[in-house]
Amino acid sequence: MRYRTRVTAPAAALLGTAAALTAGPSAFAQAPAVGRAGTPGGESAGDSVFPELGNAGYQVTRYHLDFAYDAATRLVDASVALSLRTTQDLSRFSLDALGLDVRTVKVGGRTAVFEQVGEKLRVTPAAPLPEKANAIVCVEYSADPRRSLPHTAWVATPDGFAVAGQPNSSHTVFPCNDHPTDKADFTFRITVPNGLRGVANGTLVRTEQLDGDRTAYTYFSRFPMATELVQISVGDYTVKERQGPNGLPLRDVVPTARAAALEPALALTPGQLQWLEQRLGAFPFETYGLLPCNSDDPNAFDFTGLETQTLTLYKPNFLLQEEKKIGSHMMHELVHSWFGNSVSPANWADLWLNEGHADFYGLLYRYERGWTDSLGLTTMEARMKDTYARGDQWRRDSGPVAAPNAVNLFDSQRYLGGVLVLYALREALGEDVFQRIERTFLERHRNSAATTEDYIAVATEVSGQDQSGFLRDWLYGTKTPRMPGHPDWTVTPVNTAFAAPHSRTRGHYHDASATL
Repeated sequence: MRYRTRVTAPAAALLGTAAALTAGPSAFAQAPAVGRAGTPGGESAGDSVFPELGNAGYQVTRYHLDFAYDAATRLVDASVALSLRTTQDLSRFSLDALGLDVRTVKVGGRTAVFEQVGEKLRVTPAAPLPEKANAIVCVEYSADPRRSLPHTAWVATPDGFAVAGQPNSSHTVFPCNDHPTDKADFTFRITVPNGLRGVANGTLVRTEQLDGDRTAYTYFSRFPMATELVQISVGDYTVKERQGPNGLPLRDVVPTARAAALEPALALTPGQLQWLEQRLGAFPFETYGLLPCNSDDPNAFDFTGLETQTLTLYKPNFLLQEEKKIGSHMMHELVHSWFGNSVSPANWADLWLNEGHADFYGLLYRYERGWTDSLGLTTMEARMKDTYARGDQWRRDSGPVAAPNAVNLFDSQRYLGGVLVLYALREALGEDVFQRIERTFLERHRNSAATTEDYIAVATEVSGQDQSGFLRDWLYGTKTPRMPGHPDWTVTPVNTAFAAPHSRTRGHYHDASATL
């Protein structure tokens, strides 16, 4: 096990960072140079599943989000300051944005021309931006968390809201380059009426009591983050703090009325972290905790849990169940801190790396404790034999494991199908080599994004044998390969009358028992 090392910035340094960001874009603005005409930046990051997501011509290095919530109108008045670095001469660039009422856009402190077209906010700066220029883009806008949109990250609650941006909806909350390959630093300032609390990813670095019975909370995320992992929530919350393994600070944000009832579930996290760190290494972020969102509306959530970075969002009533009903799912979401958050998918077709690993360790955790799964099975081998039998059917109905489309992206093929790939690799190479592959992959691509080919390359390097043919057959083949070590396992013939495998929306469990 790699020993944890912590670098804790002094409180004054964190407050200084937050203060500079809160001061607005002028604190960081660099006037763009002029003299080259430039061309418009592309309006796609080239994702095979969501080609409309992301933009070209620049990379974002930092976001500062400033939200003010009005409890009477339930509206949000907001601004975002993006620090970006151009990768070409730009006459115009775009941000992803949908359902936001944009008032003004400034680039380097100068008013820019903008237009909202589809899900893009097109920005034409007062002067072209040359390649390798640093610029601050500030967008002022307002939003209604209850607005009906084709897709949305907003989760409206009786006392505020939360956000759930995965996979393609964070730009309904703030203008951004909404693709996991463009990770950035984040700060958040959330102003709310007294009696409510604003929370976000990372660490609380400042609390300000303002005139008019309002409080502003500022948070700083120490590690780069993909836009789909942003969490901002407002509600009547109580913050519970405890210590995890090796001194890791744990912060749970819970509805005040449910705080006592949720405590048994919250108290499980330290032990789960200890179990997982023994397998994957030290926790990759500065803090962790749970956010059971304050809503009793069964239609407010189409998921059970969502791995927003450092603060996992949950449907609260789920966590009121006994441990054997929730433990493996809590492990699934915790695993995402490593697979999905620290190492993000470089393409949404690489989702199996997130969900396959999360289910893999969630199932191991379940079976080690002797808990029966949703099929009445009690061992990993029995579950994988059952999954193996479904292999050809799932490949027919939902495509190969690493070749999804936008419709079937969150089918069980990415979850249990991904588990089956990892199980086959472990059976072929043994536990020790498999664990070295896992840790090497995580270390090599930490705080970045990785592809399926990156995982294959690490497996080849660590094992000392070319794993490309083996893994590509499992990940892209239309037929299920033979399972190493289990020559007796068989695949059930395809039935064209069968429905597609269980599907989830937004990348989260519709029903936690459906898989685990």
